[in-house]
Amino acid sequence: MGTLLSFTALFASIYLVQLGSGSLGPLDALSGAVVGFSTEEIGLLGSAHFVGYIVGCYVTPRLIGDIGHTRTFAAAAAIGAIGALLHPVIEGPLTWALLRVLTGLAIAAAYTVVESWLHAKTDNQNRGRVYGIFRVVDLVGALSAQGIIAVLEPASYAAYNLVAMFCCLCLLPLALSQRVAPATPKAPRLRPIKAALLSPAAVLGIIVAGITGAGFRMVGPIYGLENGLTQTQIAIFLASAILGGVAAQYPVGWVADKTDRRRVLLGLSVLAAVSCLGIATLMEPGNAAGFYLGAFVFGLTAYPIYSVSAAYANDLAAADFMVELNAALIFFYSLGAIVSPTISAWLIAEAGPEAMFFFMAAVHIALVAFTLFRMTQRHGTGPRTPYRYIPRTSMLLGRMFKGSNGRSGGSGGSAKD
Repeated sequence: MGTLLSFTALFASIYLVQLGSGSLGPLDALSGAVVGFSTEEIGLLGSAHFVGYIVGCYVTPRLIGDIGHTRTFAAAAAIGAIGALLHPVIEGPLTWALLRVLTGLAIAAAYTVVESWLHAKTDNQNRGRVYGIFRVVDLVGALSAQGIIAVLEPASYAAYNLVAMFCCLCLLPLALSQRVAPATPKAPRLRPIKAALLSPAAVLGIIVAGITGAGFRMVGPIYGLENGLTQTQIAIFLASAILGGVAAQYPVGWVADKTDRRRVLLGLSVLAAVSCLGIATLMEPGNAAGFYLGAFVFGLTAYPIYSVSAAYANDLAAADFMVELNAALIFFYSLGAIVSPTISAWLIAEAGPEAMFFFMAAVHIALVAFTLFRMTQRHGTGPRTPYRYIPRTSMLLGRMFKGSNGRSGGSGGSAKD
């Protein structure tokens, strides 16, 4: 208990980071609609966020090596606050897109610092408990952010000032903590080609998770507006998907630890495609309860795909490649997340709101087809590493599990894909 309490400052900081980052995306979408941005321009804002995010994931470990954890976190908070504060000062889709690059970079940097700190200050005996608290804090922060969206006035100084305030407040727990910052970590190399060759099916699952997750989060508010939902209802709509993802983790994890994970990935993809088609064809504008249920089922089926794909890829990886592998998976997730908001917004503008979920159904169907093809190429075996819910937060997250996955080394087998 004492060990967990000693990380309170880090947990408090990451909760405040999630409050700011989780509310900024939907706020920008709603604000863009208020000030007259086109649907495509609003989608560009979501894509810009993940451009900054992937840059932040890549450069932050090196920045930590130059100036340390605390100064890097302070710089990230300052950049995030500036990016939020400038939104109502300088209006325009391209300007806001540049600001979202900055805030995306800041969010990635903040997560990288915290996760690096947690890894350095834990060991195999307490890492699982510490990580369990970390993921609960992250999820509670995400849900809390949706509640904030329900009461913020879009395109107002007060709304963006509140987001900036969270960026500033996240500094206080670390600044007032007496814990000594850890030693500088070694930055993982980014080796996406090796990861893709290790398991093409897992990498495609990661990309699909980026497409569906980012599209829903960044363009979901516009989908809600097009279907007659109020701002409060949009907040509940977004939160319902998060709750669905949370509810799925234990049962999906239990199944994924007992069978070939490609079968689990296949089943989730089929169900996700069905849920997307159901939302696209059955939802009636103004039926808030129906949208809540649809979003919950969507989160239940689509959100676990990242964790299943990551666990599957880790089954194949040598112990000394796991950190680099998980860095590459964040890279592939970001690729999907960059293109998805722009495509989803364009489809809504051209073909109506239901087109967004038809698009998501199509990418899940593609994942089903590719997974079936890969299953004909190699025979599967049982899982070799335990399933875990994995947030898409930084390229250093893989360090949290290295050495505690039940494997002491060796190379990944070739019996699976």
